[in-house]
Amino acid sequence: MSRSLLLKRAPVPSWPERIDLFAGDGLIAIRVRRHPRARRFALRVAVATGDVVLTLPPGSSILNARRFAERHVDWITERLAQRPLPVPFAHGAIVPLRGKPHRIVHRRGRGVVERRRAVEAGALPTIVVPGETAHVARRVRDYLKAQAERDLAAAVDRHAATLGVAITKVQIKDTRSRWGSCSSKGAVALSWRLVLAPPFVLDYLAAHEVAHRREMNHGPRFWRLVRSLAPQTDRAEAWLKAYGRNLHRYGAAPAATERE
Repeated sequence: MSRSLLLKRAPVPSWPERIDLFAGDGLIAIRVRRHPRARRFALRVAVATGDVVLTLPPGSSILNARRFAERHVDWITERLAQRPLPVPFAHGAIVPLRGKPHRIVHRRGRGVVERRRAVEAGALPTIVVPGETAHVARRVRDYLKAQAERDLAAAVDRHAATLGVAITKVQIKDTRSRWGSCSSKGAVALSWRLVLAPPFVLDYLAAHEVAHRREMNHGPRFWRLVRSLAPQTDRAEAWLKAYGRNLHRYGAAPAATERE
């Protein structure tokens, strides 16, 4: 009688989900994740939340991952120290709308969220939010998204008409890595957070994505096209480089910096 041999698979090592490093008087918790397409170690620091993530290539050891993190602990500490503090959507918070600071004012009772002009010299305009306290953050976010959808749709339509191109859909998202995108089929996606920036920044990003309907690249012809649609392109690019990441602090949604 033949006997079949049962071969047991070697146990898969259990990798720690995080690496703890001490820096100064504090502890930095680094979340570890593996990615099948990663080719090198990569550190990311979420600007708004302070989360630190270390991505590992397949087959790399946790010991080498720790050594990599230790070599870059000063970089991590510096990024964490520079990150802007999150601004929750709550009563009394000051948030920008179309580049102008507004104060969130919560009021009891029913009604719609609305913007009100300042009634006294030196006072800020307000975003008045009726309803329960627990719903303030959601209602402010919904209001800002609605404002963004209106402004972005109008800008996209205007630039599309100028170029004589078709836009099949305009989507409003909360992207982290880029402000917008345009598919080969004409679907445009843009971040609602652009409504927090000055109008010339929003207009530039809308023009940028619409221009991709003619040039699906970032070559010289593309940039000439963008500048013909949005003359303040260079100013908008400079603004985004200087202040863009700060837009992610409002409502405490994350953005990230990276180190490889």
